Amino acid sequence: MTRESWEMLIFGRILRWIGIVFFFVICAFPLYYMIMLSFKDVQVLLTNPANLLPDLSTVWPPKTYLDVLKPVSQGGQGFMVFIKNSFLVAVVTTAITMVVCILAAYASTRLKFRGKGAVNWGLILVYMVPAIVLAIPLFVMYSQLGMRTTVPKRLTALIIVYLSSTLPVAIYMLRGYFTTIPVDMEEAAMIDGCSRLQTIWKIVLPLSVPAIAAAGLYVFMIAWNEYLYALLFLLDNPKSWTLSLGVNQLDSQEVPRTMLMAGSVIITLPVVVLFIVFERYLVGGLTAGGVKG
Repeated sequence: MTRESWEMLIFGRILRWIGIVFFFVICAFPLYYMIMLSFKDVQVLLTNPANLLPDLSTVWPPKTYLDVLKPVSQGGQGFMVFIKNSFLVAVVTTAITMVVCILAAYASTRLKFRGKGAVNWGLILVYMVPAIVLAIPLFVMYSQLGMRTTVPKRLTALIIVYLSSTLPVAIYMLRGYFTTIPVDMEEAAMIDGCSRLQTIWKIVLPLSVPAIAAAGLYVFMIAWNEYLYALLFLLDNPKSWTLSLGVNQLDSQEVPRTMLMAGSVIITLPVVVLFIVFERYLVGGLTAGGVKG
């Protein structure tokens, strides 16, 4: 290698690390500042808003978080109810979506039936419809069906709406991965006496963990963070609110900015933790099906 080539290689590596550090700071700084503000006392924030160092005297006990989590009757913001509702909606939506989309994606790649092409195209066309176009018709329909009378009915209606919006893309993601699994392995399992469901359980699912993790995290993020449908179905009953509506109520002049940051940390933290836990599966799952061969 010549000296010029070696210098260009070193220069390229330096530029690469500069770019990595630059984009890391851009992405990490807002999160760091949000966490720091969530632990600060509001008086400290008003006197020195540019201070980026943590105030160790207010880290424990975390008064801001306690005020956010306390019930409204005790002078808090009632976030424990919002966390319970969001967790229920997100977990149920993810569980049902994954069961249905695994079976549907497998059927669309392995089984032959009339209208298979139309069904596959229909999945994409349904996902292309903007949510705002469906919001008002869904609101009217569920109101007429009496699905907005009690908290359980409201949350059930919200889960059904989330299922309709997450199933198409989850099926599409898994279908691309299932096409990369050799059919010979499934045929060998069925020759050995496995039924179709046993083949899916013992062969397809273990080989599809990256795609299932990616699709599951996507569905959970949608159900956990979604705002439009939650606003439409739950706004007039605070007992049924999810975290997205709870954080929105903190964005007012009467509520200190530190509480808004604490609520933002609460709604962000579960998704970040899940992403870290399943990160090793996500790259393979998100890129699955991109190359055949």
